[in-house]
Amino acid sequence: MIDYTKEELVEILRKHPEKFNEWKREQEEVDLSEVDFSGINLSEIDFSDVDLNSSSFADCVLSFINFTNADLTSVDFTRAKVIESDFSESLLTGADCSYAEMTYCNFTDADMAGCIFSESDLSNSDLTNSYNLHACRFDSDTIWPDQELLPEDFDASYKDDLSSLKDEDDYVNNDY
Repeated sequence: MIDYTKEELVEILRKHPEKFNEWKREQEEVDLSEVDFSGINLSEIDFSDVDLNSSSFADCVLSFINFTNADLTSVDFTRAKVIESDFSESLLTGADCSYAEMTYCNFTDADMAGCIFSESDLSNSDLTNSYNLHACRFDSDTIWPDQELLPEDFDASYKDDLSSLKDEDDYVNNDY
């Protein structure tokens, strides 16, 4: 079994992704936390069960990526284009997906608490069985999938999310 550094694994992912997938199958745990993947185009990578905590996929093009059960806590997906990828059972707590295009993705049983979707495009992504979507941040420019692909209790038109907390004084009517 070959043991690679994180830098070597990034180069393998960049040049020989199938070699990474083959190597990963033989590993019990893969730690790619705090790795900078920015600007890389990746396709058909198996990141299932991988620790990617605090890594950056900013400005990446990611297609057909398997993030099943991955730790994506505080991962930077800003301006990334993510197509037909599987985030099932992944932990996306605090992930920044601002300005990202995440289309045709599966978020079944993914924890979305604190995820940032400012000006994101989530068209045709399945969020019906995601957790804590009500605890994410988004704005009026966020593009959501059709209502049947959102949790029943989620209101995409509600704009007063956690980012716009108001003081109690903001609700008092001072007409006197």
